[in-house]
Amino acid sequence: MESIMADFTPTLYLKDKCPFCFKVRIALVEAGLFDKVNVREFVPGDDEEAAIRETLAPHFEKVTFPAAEVAPGKFVADSDGITAQLLATVGKKPEDMTALGAYLRGPFASIMTLYKENSELKKQLA
Repeated sequence: MESIMADFTPTLYLKDKCPFCFKVRIALVEAGLFDKVNVREFVPGDDEEAAIRETLAPHFEKVTFPAAEVAPGKFVADSDGITAQLLATVGKKPEDMTALGAYLRGPFASIMTLYKENSELKKQLA
């Protein structure tokens, strides 16, 4: 990351309470990279959200979060892609991250199960 930092600092766009955004945050904190990226965060509905969406709109068909500019003009809107690319800058892989693994196997897995169940219930009610 140091070589990138000399010329470019990645920007990470995070949405409050987003489990995918939290996944990226955990990985970067664990790898010691979180303080080496610009972070733009918003709470849904706040003034910052519109500005962030406006910034990202030209780069994506649909703006989703997390999103990041990982290299000059290179935008990614996928938590796994963001994590892998930023960790690679310091020679690490997502599977090397202990805390990230614990989050993925525990809370994140539970959240995804509940999300799928909720989606199925909504389909049944429709």
